[in-house]
Amino acid sequence: MIGVIGKKMGMTQVFDEIGRIVPVTVVKVVPNMVVGVKTADKDGYNAVLIGVYERKKSRVTKPFAGQFPESVAPTRILREFRDFEKEVQIGQAIDASVLDGVRFVDVMAKSKGKGFQGVVKRWSFEGGRATHGSKFHREPGSTGNSTYPHHSFKNIKMPGHMGNERVTMLNLKVVRVDAEKGVVLIRGALPGPRNCDVLIRKSIKKS
Repeated sequence: MIGVIGKKMGMTQVFDEIGRIVPVTVVKVVPNMVVGVKTADKDGYNAVLIGVYERKKSRVTKPFAGQFPESVAPTRILREFRDFEKEVQIGQAIDASVLDGVRFVDVMAKSKGKGFQGVVKRWSFEGGRATHGSKFHREPGSTGNSTYPHHSFKNIKMPGHMGNERVTMLNLKVVRVDAEKGVVLIRGALPGPRNCDVLIRKSIKKS
């Protein structure tokens, strides 16, 4: 699995090879540092630890700093990529060129938080009539049972906190990789607000 961590910069549009406009999201690939390499002989599986955004030494505890070798400074974000398809070494920096030749990717990010929302906005409930005298407009309605058991079951769609959760979008097309500028153009919209951190990996379902 090939992957990098980047920052969502915003959306724009580019022209493809036949002159069609393609909406793309620009992702700036921040410096990805190889923090550790796990092997099947020692750890039971093969993986590469990637860290981004160096942290101040005064804000790092000793147990957290123990994960990093002496030659690598502790980072704020630490992610693991299993079965990394390219040979890397500890202390090596990975840039956008690692995605050269990759056609489709999966993107993971934390979605925008929308606070506490009702069932109409959160779950797209239709609601009741808006006419005079209807006493049922945007309420969720009954959630219990008329017979045993006399309680509501788990996982019922109800009002609550919406957004601010990890979202994975699969099979997004890579339109362009610019290693010099350190950006990746991905077709369509990505989850999360502008300037949020996104994890890009080679698609596991589509090649």
